[in-house]
Amino acid sequence: MRILLTGVAGFLGSHLAERLLRDGHDVVGMDNFLTGSRANVRLLQTHPAFQFVHHDVEEPWPDVGPVDAVLHFASPASPNPRSPFGYPNLPIRTMRTNAWGTYHGLEMARHFGARFLLASTSEVYGDPEVHPQREDYWGHVNPVGERAVYDEAKRFAEAMTIAYHRKYGLDVRIVRIFNTYGPRMRMDDGRVIPNFIVQALRREPLTIYGQGEQTRSFCYVDDLIEGIVRLLHLEAAPFPVNMGNPQEYTILALARLINEITGNPSGLRFEPAMYREGDPKRRQPDITRARNLLGWEPQVTLPEGLASTIADFRARLAQEA
Repeated sequence: MRILLTGVAGFLGSHLAERLLRDGHDVVGMDNFLTGSRANVRLLQTHPAFQFVHHDVEEPWPDVGPVDAVLHFASPASPNPRSPFGYPNLPIRTMRTNAWGTYHGLEMARHFGARFLLASTSEVYGDPEVHPQREDYWGHVNPVGERAVYDEAKRFAEAMTIAYHRKYGLDVRIVRIFNTYGPRMRMDDGRVIPNFIVQALRREPLTIYGQGEQTRSFCYVDDLIEGIVRLLHLEAAPFPVNMGNPQEYTILALARLINEITGNPSGLRFEPAMYREGDPKRRQPDITRARNLLGWEPQVTLPEGLASTIADFRARLAQEA
C-alpha cells in the first residue's frame, strides 16, 4: 500500500511509520513540527520508501499522488497547561487540526477511494461515570471546560469520519487510544511517565499530587501499533475501537515502580492535590471489541515497557549533558 500518515514527526506517528515501512508499505509522512520532532523524521528518511511532506494539515493538502490509505494522527495531545506543546496552550490549533485536518484527510481518501483511519482518544469519554469505558458509552464531557478544545475536537473528528462513511460509503476506521508510552515521548510534555522518568534519572524525588490514588492504564507503544496495523487491514470497521492496556495502576504504584527500575534513592515528594476541571480520576479501557475483532491485546508488561522507555530517556539525557 501507499499510505499518507499525518503527524509523522510525533511519538505515535514515527513509531507507526517505522512499522508500516518494515511491513513493506510506501509511506508519505506529513507534519509541520508544531509538536513533533525533526529527529523522528530524520530516523525515517534513511528508508527509501519514505517521503516527507512539510505541511500544516489545517491548510488544503498538496498533491502527493494516489494513496491507498490516509491515517490522520496529527494533533497536540498533552493536557498539561505548563507545557508549551500541550493543547491548553494551543487551543485553536488543536481544534483546527482535528476539524480541518480531518476534513482534508477525508476528502483525499474520498478522491482516491482510499481507506481512512482516524486516531481518536480516550478523552472522548471525558471524566467517565462508567468504568471501564466501552465504545458504546457516550462520555461525560463539558463542552466549555478546560479540556474541551481537545475532547470536543476529537468527538467532532469522529462524527465527521462517520458522516463520510454514511454519506459517501467511505471505508473508515476510528481507534480510541488510551494512555500510551514508550521511547521517543517528549521529555518535556508534562505527562506523568516522562515527568517521573526525568525526575528519577536526575535523582530527584518524584512529585505526587494528593495521595496518588488516581489511576491510569498504560499501554506500551509497540502493542498499540500492532493493534492499529490490524485495524487498518480489517476489511470492515466503521465504528470506534478502544486500544489500551486494561490493567490499572495508581499513580503512586507507578512512581514506586519507576524509582525501583532506575534505582532512584530520592523517594517521593507529596504535594497538595492539584485537580483540574475534567481531569479523569479513573481511566481504563474495555478492549472486548479489539479482542473479538482483531485478536489483539497488549503483551508488554509495565515493568518491561518502562525499562525500554527509561533506557531511551537515559540516552537522550546523556546527549544533552
